[in-house]
Amino acid sequence: MGGFFQQLAKALADRWISLLVLPGAFFLGAVWLSVTLGHADAWNVALLTRRADSTATSIAGLSSGAQALLVVAVLAGASGVGFVVQTLAGVTRRVWLGPWPRPFAPVAAARTARRRARWHRLVEERRALEDASPARRTREQQDRIDTAAHRVTRLAMAEPGRPTWMGDRVHAVESIAYHRYGLDLAYGWSRLWLVLPDAARAELTAAHTAFAAAVATGTWAVPYLLLTAVWWPALLVAAGIGLTGWARARAAVADLTTLTEATLDLHGRTLAAALGIGDPTEATGPLTISEGERVTDLVRKGR
Repeated sequence: MGGFFQQLAKALADRWISLLVLPGAFFLGAVWLSVTLGHADAWNVALLTRRADSTATSIAGLSSGAQALLVVAVLAGASGVGFVVQTLAGVTRRVWLGPWPRPFAPVAAARTARRRARWHRLVEERRALEDASPARRTREQQDRIDTAAHRVTRLAMAEPGRPTWMGDRVHAVESIAYHRYGLDLAYGWSRLWLVLPDAARAELTAAHTAFAAAVATGTWAVPYLLLTAVWWPALLVAAGIGLTGWARARAAVADLTTLTEATLDLHGRTLAAALGIGDPTEATGPLTISEGERVTDLVRKGR
């Protein structure tokens, strides 16, 4: 038991350092850099070197107790900044996934409408290419159709319903679950999760963890963006962090939604069987729409 708690404490300490202390310490260093240089001397390396030497000399002249207190203060400050940024991660997640808050609802509706109109236009282009091609197509004709289909799925896997690409990936899974299997994921996912095998849950958890880490990374762009008030190069740092987090989040959402759709394909019938729905002799195969509708009626409980 003692070994278990030692391992748990080590894991928590590693997570605390990686998520809060290290990013917070880098930010505190950026704050010192910003205050030291300012806008006028943004790239003054000589001034930065002199100030760094002066600061290091001052710290070295402190007593051991004062140095220890300084280290504690830095760790506490880094952790505090980290906690604030982690709190803001929920805002980043909502901006990337939607739906957006009520004050931004008109902007979200306009973006969603534009995405939907573009999606339908691309679908019509693909259908026109298919209708214009004979049953036996040449390689060039099929390539044009495949390229048109790729443009459709690259924009959204189903008719757009959110203002962002990442939001539409999640919305597409919900739409596919309902229209292909008759399953309302808002009510059915928690039940499906409980009957999944460990391997499937591990894959989904890993993808979700990757997305959460990307959201946390992207959120660190916010405090660096605030530093541009005193040191304009902080804008470059904020842009780099934000773009890195955004790119990783897109990749993680793509993996997560693909795995979720595959989970529905492979284990939807497992949920129906656990609820006593469907033919018990048919243990394999995808969930039918009628079975999915019965599952939805059951888990909704009239709500």
